[in-house]
Amino acid sequence: MKQKNILVVACVAIVAALSFVACKKDQSAQMPQGKQEFSLYMTDGPGFFDQVLVEIRSVQVLVDTGKDTRRNDTCNWDRIGATPNRRPDSSLVWQDLGVSPGVYDIMNLRNGVDTLLSKIMIPKGAIRLIRILFGTQNNALVKDGVTYPLKWPAGTSDYVLIKLKGHEADEYLTGRTRLWLDFDINRSVTVGLNNYFYLRPFFHFFVTKNSGSVAGKIEPKDAKAVLTLVSGTDTAYGLPDKDGRFKIRGLNDGTYSLFINGSSAYADTTINNIKVTAPKETSIGAIGLRRK
Repeated sequence: MKQKNILVVACVAIVAALSFVACKKDQSAQMPQGKQEFSLYMTDGPGFFDQVLVEIRSVQVLVDTGKDTRRNDTCNWDRIGATPNRRPDSSLVWQDLGVSPGVYDIMNLRNGVDTLLSKIMIPKGAIRLIRILFGTQNNALVKDGVTYPLKWPAGTSDYVLIKLKGHEADEYLTGRTRLWLDFDINRSVTVGLNNYFYLRPFFHFFVTKNSGSVAGKIEPKDAKAVLTLVSGTDTAYGLPDKDGRFKIRGLNDGTYSLFINGSSAYADTTINNIKVTAPKETSIGAIGLRRK
């Protein structure tokens, strides 16, 4: 009986060891030499609209494949980003991320929801630029059930450059990196003197392991509250979903105050001393608003 038990234990150990080796071989086999896997997510810093419909035509990254990316810190990134191309004589390599072109409702990405724009193999190196090309004719927003055209400012380029130092992406596994883009609606949509809405996209970037979040619930759910989270010069916004729940992400470490605008029927409320520490989520529970 003792010999039989020893044999069983030995077999289990061998199977476990083989599984571990196979897993390691499988991971390394999936990563071609000189390549890295890059995942780009998009989420939303909410605005005060029902829908914000934005046409995205393409997304590219510029990868510095050289050994010392700091040598390129003084490059004119605006000039380089204005004419994306692949230059064989340079360590700077453009890579299209293969994002599906189309109109995206940015408001669907609030409260912790994000969309995976791309997951693709790119050259191994430091990502220095993200270039997002927008359509300028098919953008719109919906406010109080009414649809308005979202105009592109005349005389401005139809793309946005997000400049990076090269270390911002999260390497969550060897050779696999990811980065989140937060589409800041409040700063991206403005109203002109002619009462037209204009779009000039503004992004923050973050990774979940280096940022915190605040979550909770506003009651009653029909309060239609607007949330502003402030710590020093850091400001973030939130809008509860139809059940009153909210989550504000991409926050730096610090102590925050949450200002709750309860609309015309409910009194405003402030919650102080909310401590945020990456990568944790700080839950403040349910907050009941008082009728005026």
